[in-house]
Amino acid sequence: MSSSLLAPGPDLDSAFAALGDPVRRALVARLARGDATVGELAEPFDLTPQAISHHVGVLRRCGLVEQRREGTRRPCRLSVDRLALLGTWIEAQRRTWNDRLDALERHLADDGAAR
Repeated sequence: MSSSLLAPGPDLDSAFAALGDPVRRALVARLARGDATVGELAEPFDLTPQAISHHVGVLRRCGLVEQRREGTRRPCRLSVDRLALLGTWIEAQRRTWNDRLDALERHLADDGAAR
């Protein structure tokens, strides 16, 4: 098995680490519905806009969120390409483990039939 299937690598490690926080996962879920400013992202949370800005900064540094200027607004948006990389890695893991479990099931069935 290739090492790329065992570990996501430093380029994805920070993204997986960022998603380990429930607030950041909630921000990603919110941004999946559309772009939003930090103020808009802060609305459903009992957190200050500064705390939300910190979480957005973590998501930006790992490449999951992009921010742009529109006059005085700075809307955030998800980086679909970065999310796709995470999804590709997760899907490869799912396939690997499904194959392993299928092989184990066949082995157990063959072993039981031989007894």
